[in-house]
Amino acid sequence: MAAHFANVKSVLSGDTFVLSSPNNPSQEKTFSLAYVSAPRLSKDGDEPYAFQSREFLRNLTVGKPIKFTVLYTIPNSGREYGTAQLQDGTTFPEASVKAGWLKVREDAGRKEESEAALAMIDTLRIYESEAKDEGKGLFSGSGGVIEVQNDLGGPDFLNKWKGKTVEGVIERVISGDRLLARLLLTEKKHWQVMTLIAGIRTPSTARTNPSNGQVQPAEEFGDEARAFVESRLLQRQVKVKIVGVSPQGQLVAAILHPRGNIAEFLLQEGLARCNDFHSTFLGPDMAPLRAAEEQAKSARKRLHRAFVPKATDNKEAEATVTKIVGGDTIIVRNKTGAEKRISLSSVRGPRAGEASEAPWREEAKEFLRKKLIGKHVKVSVDGTKPATDDFEAREVATVTQGGKNIGLQLVEGGYATVIRHRKDDTDRAPNYDELLAAQEKAQEEKKGIWSGKSPKVKNYVDVSESVQKAKIQVSTLSRQKKVPGIVDFCKSGSRFTILIPREGVKLTLVLAGVRAPRAPGRNAQEKGEPFGQEALDLANKRCNQRDCEIDVHDIDKVGGFIGDLYVNRESFAKILVEEGLASVHEYSAQKAGNASELLAAQQRAKEARKGLWKDWDPSQDAQEEEEAAPAESADVDVTIDKKPEDYRDIVITNVDSNGRIKVQEIGKGTAALETLMNKFRSFHLNPSNNAGLKDSPKAGDFVAAKFTEDGEWYRARIRSNDRTAKVAEVVYIDYGNTEKQPWSKLRPLSPEFNTQALKAQAIDAQLSFVQLPASPDYLNDAINYIYEITEGKQLVGSFDFIDSKEGVSYITIYDPKAEGSHKVTESLNRRIIEAGWGLVPRKFKRWESSKAFESLVKNLKEAEKVASDAHRGMWEYGELYED
Repeated sequence: MAAHFANVKSVLSGDTFVLSSPNNPSQEKTFSLAYVSAPRLSKDGDEPYAFQSREFLRNLTVGKPIKFTVLYTIPNSGREYGTAQLQDGTTFPEASVKAGWLKVREDAGRKEESEAALAMIDTLRIYESEAKDEGKGLFSGSGGVIEVQNDLGGPDFLNKWKGKTVEGVIERVISGDRLLARLLLTEKKHWQVMTLIAGIRTPSTARTNPSNGQVQPAEEFGDEARAFVESRLLQRQVKVKIVGVSPQGQLVAAILHPRGNIAEFLLQEGLARCNDFHSTFLGPDMAPLRAAEEQAKSARKRLHRAFVPKATDNKEAEATVTKIVGGDTIIVRNKTGAEKRISLSSVRGPRAGEASEAPWREEAKEFLRKKLIGKHVKVSVDGTKPATDDFEAREVATVTQGGKNIGLQLVEGGYATVIRHRKDDTDRAPNYDELLAAQEKAQEEKKGIWSGKSPKVKNYVDVSESVQKAKIQVSTLSRQKKVPGIVDFCKSGSRFTILIPREGVKLTLVLAGVRAPRAPGRNAQEKGEPFGQEALDLANKRCNQRDCEIDVHDIDKVGGFIGDLYVNRESFAKILVEEGLASVHEYSAQKAGNASELLAAQQRAKEARKGLWKDWDPSQDAQEEEEAAPAESADVDVTIDKKPEDYRDIVITNVDSNGRIKVQEIGKGTAALETLMNKFRSFHLNPSNNAGLKDSPKAGDFVAAKFTEDGEWYRARIRSNDRTAKVAEVVYIDYGNTEKQPWSKLRPLSPEFNTQALKAQAIDAQLSFVQLPASPDYLNDAINYIYEITEGKQLVGSFDFIDSKEGVSYITIYDPKAEGSHKVTESLNRRIIEAGWGLVPRKFKRWESSKAFESLVKNLKEAEKVASDAHRGMWEYGELYED
């Protein structure tokens, strides 16, 4: 009988090998030892000593060359039986029988005619008898049963064994990254479970779909990866480091061969890629795997044969953060002044579409603002984020500030999630595994978006939305010095939206004492003034999103707060003036108390010929002062020696909720308005002119709006916006009344109808020497009374004083059709006081105290006494004192 040579691929039991051809490893056969039997291993339960018997043979033979001789073949199965010998002379089945791990079959030799075979059987029976006498192997007693569990059995397994390294035997190799491992956890119990090699993913091998029998072919290098692992690990005893469980309940473990971690070898050969999903299981042990993968990429091995290394010019660059766009995106400016948008590598801020994340969007943005705005950072570009329907392509980068990784801090605080990259996506953070570990820790500690709670929402009341709100708030803020706030938005070089967290309000701040040129609008038609854009750019650069302090002095006529803005304790008004991007309004500056500082800054800008002063000629200043003096007198506190004889025909078009009235002058203006309105109506009846606004409107924009009550189109100005509801409060500029209109119902104001074609016809006015009630109920009654005595009437207004600073005309109104119409005693001002719906102010402005108005004031006080004595209107409960 001829001898054959093979390699022992695996051992199925104590008496059976799987042999492979030395020349063609894929050619295999099952070979059993003759005349003997071993206890059987089974998924349903091993026979006693089956594992120990198998282990004896496996330890001696697996992976070794062997010489075997076939003695007989079973006809039905084709299974070959015979003897085998190792290179060191060890023969089988003799060695196994002598050790007590095989029994000689009872029927052995009954039909045997060969003298040599019979002699061998006799020898085996002698060895068996000796093993029995000595209590070896199968004959050592009843302790040979080992319980085998084929699943992990629940979370208790991981709680007990996670992080521990145990002995194991690889029973099968399914693919390059998937094994059937037998874990030798205790002497009496083993776990035989599907195990994923931690940290890697290999191409799949060929698989048969059990539902339809179709074969799914192997992926490229899938069979090669399986063969690589099989040749090194199959039935080898290894160390198994238990690190986790997959979402499908499979064990994830590092398989440690005596020569090292099999995952590293696979990666080095280009037969696997790193598996990001296992990064948090491995922690620091993921780093050598990444290094092994990089080694294969550099050598362009197998899976990486088409690898193109990234450009190596991504050196760390220094920049300044100028804007926080969102929870993962910033804008930085380099040393040359160029700005670019950067997304943090491998990090995603809270998403609007995710219910658990959306409430944290502002928190994440604020976290970045506090950390980064205006700060110097180091930026290392890691790649690019491709363009999508919503976003342009942008660079992704690692950003550090003060040596601390900002993306990592976001993830640690629960303000961001880590992006799961595609396996071939190299545009990722170099500390990707650290980010994944930080995310897992944030989840465990229930931080931020992982907390299951929403943060406290900071709702800011817009106190610049109306003059009434501004008046209420200004008294609180004007009493405080250096109120801390945040610059939320720069509207122009001298106009800002400021958040005041401790008050829970936001307001429009207008810099006191300066005037910056108007910046261009969002529409191409809204052209700005020279240097308006430069002023806005400087404001954005130095102020936007910065912590600040404000000093409030007053409010303007539309609810803006006039005051000083300090960023890093430096007056921005002074900076703006010094750069020649704003001029000083001397009267306002004197009133605010910062005139000397601003005028000195302006002089420096003039002498340096900066911005507005690039063509400055010193001789201009004297001339400008001369021309400005008369115009300024209307804005200062004055005494009037003679009552003005300024009578105009008027109609009252509206009475605001605060009692201020809107009037139109009758004459050339109203005639022109009627002509313009006829054209305006015709224009809007034409279907070709029904296009809506192209962009969302902003406060101050002029538009066309259809008045709800009569369905007619009128000229209007946006007073304020509710950007969430997309609704604007509009003021009808020719009549003074207001209402709220959806953006969708507004139209752009054609240039032929703008205020250059005809100025706004509604004049802001106030009744001279009449203070309306402060109580809302009485004030409402007073307004109704004013409507009652003026509605539909052509009246005469005596313009007693025009406050050009506030834009308000103080008037005494007369009804020309009433008897003695121009007598003080017949003014509507007196009628209102006499009816008990107004009183004479207790404190006068300087012009009101002028001798020219003494008789008028005396007459009105007499009317007030009449109303008080008769308990009319607001005097119904007797004396009162209205501030």
